[in-house]
Amino acid sequence: MTTSEEGRALRDAAAVEPLSPWRYGVNLSQYYTAAGHPNGGYLQCVMANGALAAASEVGATHLHTTAITTNYSGAPEVGAAELHTEVRRVGRSVSFVHVTMEQGGQVMTESLVTLGTLHEDSTVRYMDATPPEMASIEECHQSTDDEEINMRKVTDLRLDPSSTAWWNGERSERGEVRGWLKLNDGDASWDAWSMLFASDALPPATFPLGSSGWVPTLQLTSYIRRIPTSEWLRVRQWCVVVADGIVDERCELFDDRGELVASSTQLAMVRLPTIH
Repeated sequence: MTTSEEGRALRDAAAVEPLSPWRYGVNLSQYYTAAGHPNGGYLQCVMANGALAAASEVGATHLHTTAITTNYSGAPEVGAAELHTEVRRVGRSVSFVHVTMEQGGQVMTESLVTLGTLHEDSTVRYMDATPPEMASIEECHQSTDDEEINMRKVTDLRLDPSSTAWWNGERSERGEVRGWLKLNDGDASWDAWSMLFASDALPPATFPLGSSGWVPTLQLTSYIRRIPTSEWLRVRQWCVVVADGIVDERCELFDDRGELVASSTQLAMVRLPTIH
């Protein structure tokens, strides 16, 4: 890997190194940024790595992050950061770890991480979620590289034509984007861990409503329910309610089996045109 490509692979970009008991270092990558700041889903991958490492130190054998809630109290910069971990509980089926990320002595993000183990051969007993209907990958519109959105360099995003009118400055009455998503970091396909990044990798669903590009996340919760089996994910993200400058947004991700592999919900600030 060349120097210019360092930090492109998600596995490397989110890797943590022990500094002292319960403290870990990370070098936040430029590839996983939007408007110059690390993407929220990418940061959840980092926080999950810290939680898994800390839990392992006290004997936990869990392999996956099954749920994580993150508060973004600051906007970290690309470069060095520290994770501080506190193992709250180690159980047979579930463990809990609290993780904070600091830069310059200030807390930038904090997460409560739930750890468990997912099984590739498990059977879904009930699912009340339906894969969204959309055009084929070939018929969808590819999102091109954007100098402001570096994370587009490590993903292949194909949006359904019904979700791209805002590219031409048109507004929609529905706050929703849907499309196909593939990890394109030169290293690996989707797995249970990288789904934490996928759950926050689509454009904000407020864009079709005419919002500005400023949609900073306040809180993001992601649930990982299955180990994905395909390179391409079918993804739908939509606004539930927008009021008082805050949007409640949901996201669902399905693999080629048509099974829900992950979902997320987030609160974010938003700027929309004034209603006359």
